[in-house]
Amino acid sequence: MQYLVFGIRGLIGAVFLAAFLGKVAGRGAFGEFAGSVRDMRLLPTGFVRPVARLVVGIEGSIWLLLAVPVRLTGIVGLSVAAALLGVFAIGVRHTVRRDVRTPCRCFGRTATPLGPRHVARNVLLGIAAAAGALGTAPAGPVQPGGAAVAVAGGVLLGLLIAALDDVVELFRPATPAVPHSR
Repeated sequence: MQYLVFGIRGLIGAVFLAAFLGKVAGRGAFGEFAGSVRDMRLLPTGFVRPVARLVVGIEGSIWLLLAVPVRLTGIVGLSVAAALLGVFAIGVRHTVRRDVRTPCRCFGRTATPLGPRHVARNVLLGIAAAAGALGTAPAGPVQPGGAAVAVAGGVLLGLLIAALDDVVELFRPATPAVPHSR
């Protein structure tokens, strides 16, 4: 079970590191994220930037907590991640149900509008984070190789999830060309 928890820590840590970096790295990244929060129309205008800052701070804290190889920091990081992912899922679901077409700035710049896929992603990641927090038991003997493989697998899966919108876009059928009239 502890190797599964190591993998979950890698998964959730990579997702939140990618989310954090996507919102703070590069000129205008945070402003675009705050704009997408505003466009979701869930908050009064005066709350948008403070809430956006809070989200970025929590995301940065989560991956740091999960990177520290201490049982308690893992439990706290995974618990906070599960709660935040639950809030994200509810907010995105509410936005989608009202047919608000705002881009998902979850991991930085993208033109993909929020949709059911984003709700499902947040729910599944939240379940994984909660399972990891609940499954964290007092540490027994750990094989370093097994732990490294579990964490690496989780990180790779997390990076794939962070790039999911781009991957889906690659495999989306191209729009047919408009025939030229002669």
